Amino acid sequence: MSSELSVLLIAAASIGFVHTLLGPDHYIPFIVMSKSCEWSMRKTFWITFLCGLGHVLSSVVLGIAGILFGIAVTKLEIVESFRGELAAWALITFGLLYFIWGVRRAYNNKPHQHFHAHDGGVMHEHGHTHTDTHMHVHEKTTKSMTPWILFTIFVFGPCEPLIPLLMYPAAKGSLMSLVLVTFVFGFVTIGMMMSVVILSSFGISFVPLAKMERYTHALAGLTLFLCGISIKFLGL
Repeated sequence: MSSELSVLLIAAASIGFVHTLLGPDHYIPFIVMSKSCEWSMRKTFWITFLCGLGHVLSSVVLGIAGILFGIAVTKLEIVESFRGELAAWALITFGLLYFIWGVRRAYNNKPHQHFHAHDGGVMHEHGHTHTDTHMHVHEKTTKSMTPWILFTIFVFGPCEPLIPLLMYPAAKGSLMSLVLVTFVFGFVTIGMMMSVVILSSFGISFVPLAKMERYTHALAGLTLFLCGISIKFLGL
């Protein structure tokens, strides 16, 4: 293995690790949606994996096309920047709509009292909510669509450092160098996403949130909205 390839492989692992860890959009959406939609660890695992795979492969395909057709890296960076804008606005929009839906759901699920009269003048009351006991069709649809929405957002979301810092330099060496560098970056990126999501979701499962249960969807939507805002305007 040449020294140049060794340096690129170390850089691929390091960039993948730091890029993922410092990008809250790589894991926060899965953590909050796993909690609000009550996904199992298995489902959380696979959704995170598939979204991460789509996230990496979309940039890989673009990078390979650029290398094959001799497209200048500056032009690909413009395309990646545009994709990043789309992903950020998609996350903002989805978060805002999900927040509004969550607030409406929380309001409709407000506990209230029912009074009942029985023979002999006996009266009693009991607490009652609607959406906790009756799963409406639109709620099932929302939950089933969420993974696909996240997948679409992550496919649009670019891996900014992959093409200019890793793929193009590796392609100057050999095809094997390109494959190895790309694989290491993708492996570390997806592995970090899954590790942070699973560990965080596992930890949150022990936090008592009974009093906040009504607001989990609204809080999840607000978190996604703020995550999108941080990407768009703070460059995170």
